[in-house]
Amino acid sequence: MVIRGSYCLCIRVKDDIKVNVGALGVITFPNGLYIYVGSALNSLMPRLSRHLKTNKGQGKAIHWHIDYILRRPEVEVEGIYITVRAIRMECELASKVAERGVSVPRFGCSDCSCPSHLYRVDDFGFLAKIGLEKIDLDELTSS
Repeated sequence: MVIRGSYCLCIRVKDDIKVNVGALGVITFPNGLYIYVGSALNSLMPRLSRHLKTNKGQGKAIHWHIDYILRRPEVEVEGIYITVRAIRMECELASKVAERGVSVPRFGCSDCSCPSHLYRVDDFGFLAKIGLEKIDLDELTSS
């Protein structure tokens, strides 16, 4: 069964970094917590697994803005929250995350009119309060 849905990657940038993010150019990411909002309406779990593999240095292909960051050793995926729905929810989620964070302008939103899909935040705890389910990263990487 194909699982479709939207997700929030909870990312920690351990040291200040500058990253060349393709057409966006060089962006400075101060150390801290970030949430990246995405969707996978064709197959959610393989997309999330791909993000984790990229973060562990196992993926070399760049498909999305987030790939440029995930491949850096100073960056760690600390958690993933999902909503399983067959409709695209990523813009709605990005709007909710925006209420709690500071945007990285134009990041991850080249196919919509959102200001961003990446936000610097103080914590990740509010994601469960907006109806997202935290998944077990160990189970995801073992499947």
